[in-house]
Amino acid sequence: MAAALGGLGLLRARLRLAAAAAATSAALGRTGHLAPPLRGGVAATALPSAGRSYGSQAKEEEELRVRYLDDEHKGIVVLGLNRSHAKNALSKNLVKMMSKAVDALKSDKKVRTVVFRSEVPGIFCAGADLKERAKMHSSEVSSFVSRARATINELANLPVPTIAAIDGTALGGGLELALACDIRVAASSAKMGLVETKLAIIPGAGGTQRLPRTIGVSLAKELIFSARIVDGEEAKSIGLISHVVEQNEAGDAAYRRALALAREFLPQGPVAMRVAKLAINQGMEVDLVTGLAIEEACYAQTIPTKDRIEGLLAFKEKRPPRYKGE
Repeated sequence: MAAALGGLGLLRARLRLAAAAAATSAALGRTGHLAPPLRGGVAATALPSAGRSYGSQAKEEEELRVRYLDDEHKGIVVLGLNRSHAKNALSKNLVKMMSKAVDALKSDKKVRTVVFRSEVPGIFCAGADLKERAKMHSSEVSSFVSRARATINELANLPVPTIAAIDGTALGGGLELALACDIRVAASSAKMGLVETKLAIIPGAGGTQRLPRTIGVSLAKELIFSARIVDGEEAKSIGLISHVVEQNEAGDAAYRRALALAREFLPQGPVAMRVAKLAINQGMEVDLVTGLAIEEACYAQTIPTKDRIEGLLAFKEKRPPRYKGE
């Protein structure tokens, strides 16, 4: 896996150069071409228990719990927000913990999918910690927002699929965090909105960019200008989330749906999953011609892998493939 995935960093850099080259070529009336890439735990039994906790042992006061799941969920990592006294508001300490956790995940080749959830009933994330914010000097505010933006960008750039399980309210930075995930699942009773204009500011952790890319420019402007809050059903109807589920008595319906979705990802080839995400993310930012060149480069990364040969052999032998990420 190291050989295949080690080339992804080089591939990203090469894709950026290819995009620039294609853009220049298009401006000159020629077709750009990309050269081959360089090589180089819960009460219900249906839900998994924790594999290991981030840090030493899990403590009740941990503001961010990181669980590596086992058994049929092996390969799934759950990041759980746990600031019940502050409705999971994003404080300096929580953002620091998130950054540290995400940094560890991006280099862990055993991680196949990341699920982001809340462990506080009825709330996903209320946004920035306004009580802490009120005590900050203006220069501190700018620094904090930059750190939060960078951390959420790191989450968005994780090489594996990410799912936000929204079982409660997600406002401001909380929704921006969810928008940085590849897929969003929400309970019908959940409330979501970018409400920053009510405070005479704007979304500062990617909301003005990711919301219009998700639901369209005009509707995104409407929601941000009005600071409107929508429920899970409306969020599904406008494309803000991929799945909406009725909330259950335990208050974790979205989390259960997210786990079921994550299990669908586990059997697929690890290298293929990573380069597929890279191809889609990079391709969405460029024109179609350049996007197709990016796809070509990403596809080329899968050709020399052992997993590709295993997939063909498994198909021939009519058995499930045994992928190793190599």
